[in-house]
Amino acid sequence: MKYLLLLAIAFAMMTACNNQKTVIPAQDLDAANLDTTVVPGNDFYQYATGGWQKANPIPDEYSRYGSFDKLREENQKQIQGLIEDLGKTTHKKGTNAQKVGDLYKIAMDSVKLNVDGAAPLKSYLEKVASVADKKDVVRAMASISKYAGNPFFGFYVAADDKNSSMNIAHLVQGGLGLGDRDYYIEQDDRAKTIREEYTKLIVKQFENTGFSGEEAAKAAKAILEIETEIAQAHVAKEMRRIPELNYHIIKTADLNAKVAVFEWDTYFGELGAQMDSLDVSQIEPITKAAELIANKPLEDLKAYLNWNIINPAASYLSDDFVNANFDFYGKVLSGSKQLRPRWKRAVDAVGGSLGEVVGQLYVEKYFPSEAKERMLQLVKNLRVSLGERIQNLEWMSDSTKVKAQEKLATFYVKIGYPDKWKDYSSLEIQDDSYLQNMFRASEFEYEDMLKDLGKPVDKDKWYMNPQTVNAYYNPTTNEICFPAGILQPPFFYMHGDDAINYGGIGVVIGHEMTHGFDDQGRKYDKEGNMADWWAAEDAPKFEERANVLVNHFNNIVVVDTVHANGKFTLGENIADYGGLQVSYNAFLKTEEGQNKDEQIDGFTPAQRFFLSYATLWAGNIRDAEILRLTKMDSHSLGRWRVNGMLPHIDAWYEAFDVQSDNALYLPKEKRAVIW
Repeated sequence: MKYLLLLAIAFAMMTACNNQKTVIPAQDLDAANLDTTVVPGNDFYQYATGGWQKANPIPDEYSRYGSFDKLREENQKQIQGLIEDLGKTTHKKGTNAQKVGDLYKIAMDSVKLNVDGAAPLKSYLEKVASVADKKDVVRAMASISKYAGNPFFGFYVAADDKNSSMNIAHLVQGGLGLGDRDYYIEQDDRAKTIREEYTKLIVKQFENTGFSGEEAAKAAKAILEIETEIAQAHVAKEMRRIPELNYHIIKTADLNAKVAVFEWDTYFGELGAQMDSLDVSQIEPITKAAELIANKPLEDLKAYLNWNIINPAASYLSDDFVNANFDFYGKVLSGSKQLRPRWKRAVDAVGGSLGEVVGQLYVEKYFPSEAKERMLQLVKNLRVSLGERIQNLEWMSDSTKVKAQEKLATFYVKIGYPDKWKDYSSLEIQDDSYLQNMFRASEFEYEDMLKDLGKPVDKDKWYMNPQTVNAYYNPTTNEICFPAGILQPPFFYMHGDDAINYGGIGVVIGHEMTHGFDDQGRKYDKEGNMADWWAAEDAPKFEERANVLVNHFNNIVVVDTVHANGKFTLGENIADYGGLQVSYNAFLKTEEGQNKDEQIDGFTPAQRFFLSYATLWAGNIRDAEILRLTKMDSHSLGRWRVNGMLPHIDAWYEAFDVQSDNALYLPKEKRAVIW
């Protein structure tokens, strides 16, 4: 829970931001973040972040507001300035500067958006209106998936999990406007309310599009029925975490026999995809989708296709569409009280559509080269630390350790930004409408992806933009990536001491490295191929230790009577556990880590390490968002990434003198022992 600019264009962008780096002042942990009225061993999250929570109430536009969100806000303001600078001058048609500036201007033009109303949808919906038979339905669903939603199921191109050097086609379950199957099949009051409100949203958006109330109500009924039947066949999110159960290479000629009788030639022809075989990740929901297309009335299918255009389009249309969309997805599902300002939505849209163009601007202005050098050293130190911990594992056999060390040694590291930038020359940004530009951007991304089909995997390709406040591990390329956006406080302190850097970005580095050895990552070898490289006796030992975390998190009550999902969040919890252990082990080798009693602001180095870690997850969250994220997000909630994880870390007990009478205390024998 994945390029090369012309020199003249690159030079124009550098001059637009004056090629001046922003000076980074010295920064440190803020004592005001603490709530010292709380005993650390009873509620470390409150102790370390209670002051932050009090000083940062949730703005109405947010359902959750934490240190991540605050940093993203700061990034947004920086990016807004860069984009607005481009919009102030005229640029040659077709240049990246023109595309960024013009897309932002049209996104900000509320007058035009409201005058246009539903008009930008017209040409797309006319194609659905012309659908005359089931073959046309298949052709339309394929076409729509290039620029809008994924009707019935999804198609994408990525590495073959068992031949990771080559890109192949994948089919994957999809087609749900609510995202998760549980919303359709659970029968508690909240799930029923969500379905009722979702139905109202569909009716409202069809009416906004120009359908009569009767037509809209009929369409909503058909859409919910189709999505519910698709959802009932969906593979549960916990099962999707098991790679080998979601990998089925099938010859295209055998799809009718092994998946479903379907217009496969028509579907792939419309997608522009030619291949002899592909991976059908989840067979049952795709079989069900084909059955629905064969058996449902044509008018019901057309209503569903329309919804897969209207719903993704809503954010780029008039206020009527935007507000209806927010009332459901923002207020009902997440608990937000107020729509985000237009400029923030526009910045995100431009950053999503022209990500590496914006990323290049961002890096030129805000990312110092010294940060990359310090990160490289931190990664090197963390790699050594993880290697030591692997070597010292008592439960793992020597043969598996050898393979694990080989995998660790071949991690491909990406920091800051790509060495070569994406080529956006074929993407046109025109003055017709915001929606049409966004749909063209989606089609551009689709065609860019399709070019990889049947080609070798490009290991230099980035799956996050440089300005993103996040990081990732990709198992099929065995790579760890840390974009420039995350390399600033509270994660990375360019002029900070080792304790806060190892407790912050060090844990993030260790987290991503550990993903290579979590319950999913451990099933991929050093080349990125799904393969069993473990000695037979080691896998059960790993699973036994991992289940300690599953059971621990299953027992956490997140709100009311709702529990965390330890199985769904296992990979992220293992990564948090490993990140803490590996980074702390590396920190102990630094000069500060060895001077255990030398305090800064009244805290020992070990205490500063854990305070820095907790600060990453400082935040406030609404109950509705707690419920949504518990259902949808494979990460544990911020509070439990602290209070749920630190009780398994021995060094934390020593740092804060946590004793058996403290609320968070876990007996030694109940603590996880994995990496």
